[in-house]
Amino acid sequence: MSQINYKSSGVDINEGNKFVENIKKTVSSTFNKNVPEGIGGFAGLFSIGSFKDMQNPMLVSGTDGVGTKLKISFGMRKYDTVGIDLVAMCVNDIIVTGAKPLFFLDYIATGKLSAEKMTDIVKGIAEGCKQAGTALVGGETAEMPGMYADDEFDLAGFCVGIVDKPKLITGKNIKKGNVLIGLTSSGFHSNGYSLLRKLFFENLKMKVSDTLENGQTLGEMLLTPTKIYVKPVLNLLDKGLYPLGMIHVTGGGFYENIPRVLPENCGVKIYPENFPELFFPGYIKSLNKIPEKELYRVFNMGIGFIIIVEQEKAGEYLKELKDLGENTAVIGEVISGENKVEIEGIDF
Repeated sequence: MSQINYKSSGVDINEGNKFVENIKKTVSSTFNKNVPEGIGGFAGLFSIGSFKDMQNPMLVSGTDGVGTKLKISFGMRKYDTVGIDLVAMCVNDIIVTGAKPLFFLDYIATGKLSAEKMTDIVKGIAEGCKQAGTALVGGETAEMPGMYADDEFDLAGFCVGIVDKPKLITGKNIKKGNVLIGLTSSGFHSNGYSLLRKLFFENLKMKVSDTLENGQTLGEMLLTPTKIYVKPVLNLLDKGLYPLGMIHVTGGGFYENIPRVLPENCGVKIYPENFPELFFPGYIKSLNKIPEKELYRVFNMGIGFIIIVEQEKAGEYLKELKDLGENTAVIGEVISGENKVEIEGIDF
């Protein structure tokens, strides 16, 4: 009777070791003085000694994935941007509290491990970590034949940040008359891709290689990495500009995300005509295939992050954000209401 080994069952330990060796320099490039150990141990370490001056330090955590945007990555055989998406989806969630991201961990599951492909993914994760100023201290890569197709994978990430409790941003002081400042997105980010795939590939029969009016291919537009808002937000906080509330416009769009920071007696009114002009929101509207309300319920429509501030301070925030290179505008106001979002021209 012939013997069998792990490789014959679909798991290649040598390929896994090659992958770990490939990413050592990439991962260590995200380290800072708070990371005492290198890659290869059973657990990642991160020192919080430099935050000893905080009155009441609180850890803030978030976890997320990239969703079916990965299907576009598979189809284009391009793997070096979805790691940025992974980091962005996690760090953008935790900075709404005013927290500074500290460290990040990733989980990659695949049917067949390719050291080259996985290395590209980790390069993207490391780039996202650099943009967010966070250290990639560890992760897990699982080769699971039979669970995933050989050429497919899934990603998940986990981020931890820190904030001093007296400076925690909760939204509790938001009131009628405050205004919403929107920061533009880089694209569709990482939400609504099941709908996008149905629209472009099933309904319109388009291909990722099709060229759009702005010169991009459809694939390039759909794979544009999610924007990371850590630096502009932390710059505001460092200058003593503390918003009353902040919103990451992610799954659920405007209707589901904005109410998460509003007090019970507050609603908001959004003015889409104030949004900075970007290609992709106008393009998807022009197709006239998805009801407009659904567009604002699923996608960010060009506004990936929102800060809520006192009306009289809006000019100061706008100037500071402009100086940081951000494309911003006042896109709405806080009104009386029970956590309701109204979008002008859509909700009557």
